Amino acid sequence: MRRWTPNERRIVVRGLFGRLAIAVEPAIISLLFGVFTVGLLRLAGDGNEDHAGLQLLAPIFALGSIAFAVYAVYMLLRPLRALRETYGPIFVVDGYIRTRGRDDFSERGSNGYIAVLLDDKRVACEWATIGAGDLTARTDSALLEFSEYGGIHTIDGKSTGVLPAGFSNIGIRSNKPPYER
Repeated sequence: MRRWTPNERRIVVRGLFGRLAIAVEPAIISLLFGVFTVGLLRLAGDGNEDHAGLQLLAPIFALGSIAFAVYAVYMLLRPLRALRETYGPIFVVDGYIRTRGRDDFSERGSNGYIAVLLDDKRVACEWATIGAGDLTARTDSALLEFSEYGGIHTIDGKSTGVLPAGFSNIGIRSNKPPYER
């Protein structure tokens, strides 16, 4: 096992800030809808008969406010979990990497599994893969670095791209295929 380096953790933090920048919009909309809800309830309760119908609109804005708040929080769950995982270890295994096709329990869209095996061929960790075509069953010896949540970081010292060497500011233009970079 080894600790995450500050540079590796910095990449995860930049990804979190990128998602945070996106989550600001629904958070602001949630706040705005909350203000509308309170404003409508105050107007409806001022005694003016013309404003009595506004009380019916308040629950609609309240539901909208709650929905946008939940969405903003949901957008931050995975990046926050990734950041939390950077305080756990990165495992280093001189063992095997195994791929296999999907089975009866595979999720929809999965094309198989990739696993890190210890030197005695016990499974250390396994992840479902997503892609076109089924994976073929294969086992190769390798020196692997992985984290349980993030997946395999390096194979024989070469990055898998799970944790990129660099990450543009707040992730802008980071989703381009490797051949376009």
